[in-house]
This record gives sequence, structure tokens and C-alpha cells, in this order.
Amino acid sequence: MSKEVNDTDVERVIVDIRAVLEEERKDGPFRFAELFTWGKVQNLRRLLITTSVQLGQQFTGSNMINYYAPVIFQDSMGMSRNMALILGGAAQFTYLVGSIIPVFLMDRFGRRGLLLSCTAGLCVCFVAVSALLSQASDTNRGPAYGATAFIFIFQLVYGVGWLPVPWFYPTEINTTRVRSRMQAIASGWNWMSVFAVVKITPISSEQIQWRTFVVFAVLNAAFIPMVYFFYPEIKGIELEDIPLLLAKGGITGGVASSKGGRTVVPHQHGLETHVNEKIDGDHQEIEQI
Repeated sequence: MSKEVNDTDVERVIVDIRAVLEEERKDGPFRFAELFTWGKVQNLRRLLITTSVQLGQQFTGSNMINYYAPVIFQDSMGMSRNMALILGGAAQFTYLVGSIIPVFLMDRFGRRGLLLSCTAGLCVCFVAVSALLSQASDTNRGPAYGATAFIFIFQLVYGVGWLPVPWFYPTEINTTRVRSRMQAIASGWNWMSVFAVVKITPISSEQIQWRTFVVFAVLNAAFIPMVYFFYPEIKGIELEDIPLLLAKGGITGGVASSKGGRTVVPHQHGLETHVNEKIDGDHQEIEQI
């Protein structure tokens, strides 16, 4: 149902937007050094979160599968070249299916919730792959086939969480003043980590074989506390509330001490800038006119 322009809720939003713009303008022209400052807005903390979520996207081990799935199926699972290529294509299709699911889940369970649950799932998948491949041999290919199934589960789970969230999250946790610069820096780190994973994987697979999956399982396990303690939940909050996202300060920016990582509530910025008082003042001015 549409609302009139002079509706109280509409006026509250307008005044809140104006207050945010005034706060950003009072700092003058943008300076690159702002990205490395703490203060109330906590830009440096936001930069670290933005960069880490992009690095995490790659060091989950996804590109080990995306780039080398046929090689892994052939060398580690003992499959024929033709079957390895077919399964490599099927793994990418599973990846596609997984990427559709968060369209229906992201606003329901939140960005943080998806990352936590999916990271745990990815860790379990690679632990299972490692354990199964350690038991596989030329005369016993059964464990290798089981490991193949967990590769497909990994692709599905990855598509739900770590594929979409790292591209949404940086744009949502940063203020409009620094958003484009933060995203540019994070994207650069993302592609550098792609390069690192793609270059290291063949060497690692040759030297330590199935233990490569152990390395990525450990990295996924490390990402769980990283997300839990440092990534605030932003589901449902408004653009004007973003500057207050990490204002609680402390080591975790208030994330660890907030239920579900929700460091702000909708309309919090408006309440803290006395929006209601400004609306009353506007009404008095209108009545005088």
C-alpha cells in the first residue's frame, strides 16, 4: 500500500537520508587515507572484512575443483579420461544449481548464516574426501567413488554460500562514501588469490596428493570462527544504518557480543540522530507557513 509524501514514516526516512548525507559531507572531499582509519565508522575494519571475505571465497578450495576437476577425477579417483571429462562438466552443472538456491535463502537466513553453515559443510566434504582417498588404491576404487560424490556435494554447498555472499557482502557493509574503493581493492585481492590457488594446486597435488584436500579442509575450519566473531549480520537493516554497523568497537566490532551478529537494528541511525525531533520541527515550520 502506497503512502503519502507527508506520511510520518516517509518523512522519517527522508530526514534520516539527509542526516547521513550531511555526516558524509562534513568530512570534505574523499581521501584515500580514509580507508585505513578506525574512528566511529571503522573503515579499516570494513576493509579487512571486505578483503577477507573475497580471499575466503577462493581459499575454500573451489577453484581447485573448478579448474582441475577432470585431472582430479582421473589422477586421484582412477577414472578414464572420458569419464573424468564428463564428471568435470557435471560438477560445474552442480555448481550452477547451487548458485540458484541462495536466491531464495539469502534474505531469509542472512549472509552470515549462509556463510557459517556452508563453511562447515565445505569442511566436512573435504575431510570426507581426504579420508576416502587415503584408503583408495588401484585394487580398491570404492573409496575414490565415494570421494567423487563428496566433490559434487562440495560444489552444491559452495554455490549456496561462498559463491554469492562475497560479492554482495562488501557492497552492503561499506558506506556509500567508500564503497566503490573498497570493492575495487577486494576484487583485486580476489583475483590474486585465484592466481595463487590455480598455480599451487598442481604442485600440491603432485607432492602431497590427497593431503591437498586436508589443507583446504583446515582453511575452511579456520573460516568458521572468522565469520562468527568478525562478520556482522546485515539482513534487514537499512542503508542509513550502515555507518553504525561496527560502532560498538572492541576487537570484534561488537559482533561477538551481539545476538546473531546483529550489531544494529533497523532505523537505529534515525533514532540516534533524533529523527523524531527533526520531524516535529519540520511540522512546526509547515504550520507557521
